[in-house]
Amino acid sequence: MNATSTPSALDYPWGTELPAPGRATQVAEGVYWLRMALPFALDHINLWLLRDQMPDPREPSQMREGWTVVDCGIDNVATREAWSQVFEQVLQDLPILRVLVTHMHPDHMGLAHWLCEHWQAQLWMNTTEYQSALLACSGASNFGGDKTQAFFAAHGWTSPEDMAQVRERVGYYSGMVPRVPDAYHRLMDGQTVRIGQRQWRCISGHGHSPEHIALYAQEEDLLISGDMLLPSISTNVSVYSQEPDSNALQWFLDSLARMQSIPDSCLVLPSHGRPFKGAQLRIAQYQDHHAERLDDLLQACTGTPRCAHELLPVLFKRALNLHQTTFAMGEAIAHLNALWHAGQVRRQLDADGIYRFQSSGTPRAD
Repeated sequence: MNATSTPSALDYPWGTELPAPGRATQVAEGVYWLRMALPFALDHINLWLLRDQMPDPREPSQMREGWTVVDCGIDNVATREAWSQVFEQVLQDLPILRVLVTHMHPDHMGLAHWLCEHWQAQLWMNTTEYQSALLACSGASNFGGDKTQAFFAAHGWTSPEDMAQVRERVGYYSGMVPRVPDAYHRLMDGQTVRIGQRQWRCISGHGHSPEHIALYAQEEDLLISGDMLLPSISTNVSVYSQEPDSNALQWFLDSLARMQSIPDSCLVLPSHGRPFKGAQLRIAQYQDHHAERLDDLLQACTGTPRCAHELLPVLFKRALNLHQTTFAMGEAIAHLNALWHAGQVRRQLDADGIYRFQSSGTPRAD
């Protein structure tokens, strides 16, 4: 994820205020902001508590008061302890009734199994995301292992030392998401979910994850954007070994275009950063950012054919560790694939088994 703009260009109703550990900040009636630590450069995730009521399964005519949680944090000791503080200090002696997960990435999915078991709560998420989480827990993920190593090598990242570390990351996902709940309720694009007194419309998004779900309460001017719309960093958009020819960047841009009816007055509740207003401004910044990166790559591919690994300095001006490089490679390939699908570059496999891209001079007619 990259910085794409000066954060002050947006409106931050809470300024620099952040929720204290184990505490919550109310951002709308019945909507509370939690912040949990992450052990990465991106050092936090925002989670959301929504006051809710659902039928009691033992007495369906009776309603149970409680909470819906949106996203969970990773499964580690620190996050469990933070949640335990929330149980004691925030939940007002009410249970968690539902765990709603926007997408399968570890910081969103990690503790879903624990929360669901602890509270006998229901898991709600999109089917594609749920099944992807199951696969990733079994080791069939895009975060490490032999197939991921071979995919990166085919795009020019061939350092033996780095490739050994990529292979060893086969357990990267399951280390933070050890299990997935056995059952779930399906979320689909356009579906309306009633949480408490609000109706939230599901908006699916592609490119960042298989089928990310954001939640929009139009009447209340609230959007839980997950990772699809972040205030001060760009959402990671990557191509992975399981779908090596995908046009993830175009899918992501198309998903943003589907959010262009959301007004700038809407309060956006993102997974990283601070709640903000200015959705259309932020969407325009994303679009400009990716257009600039595509232009930069197109210029860099003029002349000698280049591979994704050689082009990392074009997109990323800072030093990258191995963890960051795995995401940077996925993002570089996503941008190159977008140019390739648009007919603006040619892709060829050279004698060393590495894909190289070269400007074709003219876009494809179709």
